[in-house]
Amino acid sequence: MNVIDTLLGKIERAKDLDFGIIFSESIELFKKTWLQGFLMFLFMMLIMLPLIIVFYIPFVGMIIAQQESGYADTSGMEGFFAGMSVLYILFVVVAALVLGSVSIAINAGFYRIMRKIDNNEQVVTPDFFHFVKKQYLGKTFMIMLVTIGIAIPSALLCYIPLIYTLVPMSYFAVFFAFNPDLTVGEIVKLSFKLGNKKWLISFGLIFVSALLAHIVGYLMCGIGLFFTTAFTYHPIYLIYKKVIGFDEHSAIDEIGTTAIE
Repeated sequence: MNVIDTLLGKIERAKDLDFGIIFSESIELFKKTWLQGFLMFLFMMLIMLPLIIVFYIPFVGMIIAQQESGYADTSGMEGFFAGMSVLYILFVVVAALVLGSVSIAINAGFYRIMRKIDNNEQVVTPDFFHFVKKQYLGKTFMIMLVTIGIAIPSALLCYIPLIYTLVPMSYFAVFFAFNPDLTVGEIVKLSFKLGNKKWLISFGLIFVSALLAHIVGYLMCGIGLFFTTAFTYHPIYLIYKKVIGFDEHSAIDEIGTTAIE
């Protein structure tokens, strides 16, 4: 039996999961990983910063043009959109896809870090960038394209399909993190299999954890969001752990041991 069949079998035979237990374990694990979650959020913000700057520079020119022609005059706005070249728009789109794929790689690295902390193993900063490598970025780029290819049509259908597909898509990064040798098609297939099998509990945990993270973050004057946002990743990790589990002698462990040596 190959790897994909083994994983599909585990999902098919998965027992019922307890919402309260997973939520409680998510809180306990978050107590150990909150600093790494903050660093992940910070790294992702720094990665997206260049794209944000490039995207908003033309808008600065538009504001200056409007000031010259007067805010009541729309010539500044018309000149701005007329001056936006197809090349610029294409550059922004490609840059967003590339940086998005790097973000997926960092998310996968964070799942790997969670596993290490869960096993009381030592974590170092380069672990965040374990998948930001040439051999992995092509796959994360394809995962990004698949995500967009699913999300956009789902959103166009009155958003109801998007609500459903958000759960399976939430498992893309975790399956990639612990099974990097799988093809993109296999990762998508397994994610939808697990997402469909455990859709209700997954959606409930994602919704409640996201709501709690935002409430606590805003109560801390908004700054707390930098620390609490990563909490939403913990239920996904724990569901994967309870359904799929980990091979303690997997290639991931060997890679980690080699890196430490």
